[in-house]
Amino acid sequence: MDIIHGVDDHVLPRLAGDRVRAHLATMPAVVLTGARQTGKSTLARSLVPSGRYATLDDLDVRALAERDPTALVGGAGPIILDEVQRAPELLHTVKRAIDERRERGRYLLTGSANLLRLQRVSESLAVRASYLTLWPMTRREQRGEARCGRWDDLLAAPDERWPDVLMDRPDEREDWRDLARRGGFPTSALELHDADERAIWFEAYANTYVERDLQALSAITSRTDFRRTMRAAALRLGHVLNQTDLARDVAVPQPTMHRWLNLLEASYLIVRLPAFATNRTKRLIKSPKLFWGDVGLALHLAGTPEPAGAHLENLVLHDLLAWRDARSGRAELHHWRTADGREVDLVVEVGDDLLPIEIKSTTRPRAGDTAGLRAFRTMHADRARAGLLLHAGDRTEWLTSEVLAVPWWRVL
Repeated sequence: MDIIHGVDDHVLPRLAGDRVRAHLATMPAVVLTGARQTGKSTLARSLVPSGRYATLDDLDVRALAERDPTALVGGAGPIILDEVQRAPELLHTVKRAIDERRERGRYLLTGSANLLRLQRVSESLAVRASYLTLWPMTRREQRGEARCGRWDDLLAAPDERWPDVLMDRPDEREDWRDLARRGGFPTSALELHDADERAIWFEAYANTYVERDLQALSAITSRTDFRRTMRAAALRLGHVLNQTDLARDVAVPQPTMHRWLNLLEASYLIVRLPAFATNRTKRLIKSPKLFWGDVGLALHLAGTPEPAGAHLENLVLHDLLAWRDARSGRAELHHWRTADGREVDLVVEVGDDLLPIEIKSTTRPRAGDTAGLRAFRTMHADRARAGLLLHAGDRTEWLTSEVLAVPWWRVL
C-alpha cells in the first residue's frame, strides 16, 4: 500500500514560504492551516521536497492512523501529514514522537481548519509546534511574486515620503472587480478564465464544504439552513455583525447561529474583524465587522451580479491578513466606528503606530471622504500615522495635509 511518497513539483512562490521555512528551522513541528484549496499541500510539498507525504483525506491513510499511528508518523527524515484535522488523535502520537526525538523541522502538518478552535482536538502540541496560516493568493502572488501589498514600505517610511515610495516602481492598473470575481484560490484565480467556469467551481467548493468537510468538524442537522446561513453571511459582507439579526433572518436559534459562525471562522471562510477600542470614554461600536476569506466565493454565495464597495474593502483586508500572518513582527487589524457614525474601514496596529485606512470604490475621491480618517487621527493624535485613502482611480495626491489618496493597485 503506497500511501507516502515524495514530490518535486514546481509551484508559484508564496508569501508565506519564507516564514514556514524559518519555523521549520526552529520548531520540531509546524502546523500550516487555512481554507481548503488555498494551496497548503502544494506549498508544503514544495518546501519539503524530500519529505514523505501522507494525506488524511485518503481512507487507507486514515485507517492506518487508527490501526498503527506510530508506523505512520515514525521513521527517519521529515514527513508531511496533510489534512490532519481528519484524524486529530494522531497529534498525540506526533507529540510522543517529538518528545522521544526532538528534531527540528521533522513534521509539517496541514489542516483546513483552525485546530486550536476545534473542541474535538484535545492535543495542541504546545511548545512543540508553531501555527501559521495560508490565505488565498494575494494579487501579487497571482502575478508570480511572493509578495503582498506594500504595507511594510509604508510603515517604514516617513508619512511625507509615501508618494515617492509608492511611485518608485511601475505598476499595472487593474480593475478591482476582476480581482474580486476570480478570488484568490489558485484554481479559480489562475486556471479558470470565465464566469461560467468559476461559478461551477465555486458551487462545487461550497457543496463539498457543506457535505463533507463540515460534517467532519461538527454534526449539522440541517444542511439547507447552514447553506442559507452562508448566503446570508455573504450578503452581509462588510457590515457590523449582529448575530441575533442574522439568526432571525435565517430562522435558526441564536445559539445555533453562534456555533455555525464559529465553524465558518474555524474553517477560514469568514473573518470577524474586531473593533479598535482604547480606554477612552468616547462611545464606540465594539461589534466586529463580517468579511470573507475569499471574495470570489462570497460573491458566488450571495448571488451578487456585480462587486460593490464592500468587496474592494474585503480585498484590501485579505491582503493585510496575508501580510500580517507572514511577517515576523506582531500586527493587529481592526475597524473603527463611533456611535455617532464616524468610521474608518481598517486600522493597522504595529507597535506604537496606528495606520488608518479608508477604502472607496470611486475613481475620484474628494476631501469629504476623509472625515472618518481625520476624526480618528484627532482622537489618536499620539499614535496615528497619516490617513491612507485607497480608491479605484489613478491619481496619487494629498486630499488634505494628513490624508493621502492612492490607487488601490499601487499598494496591493
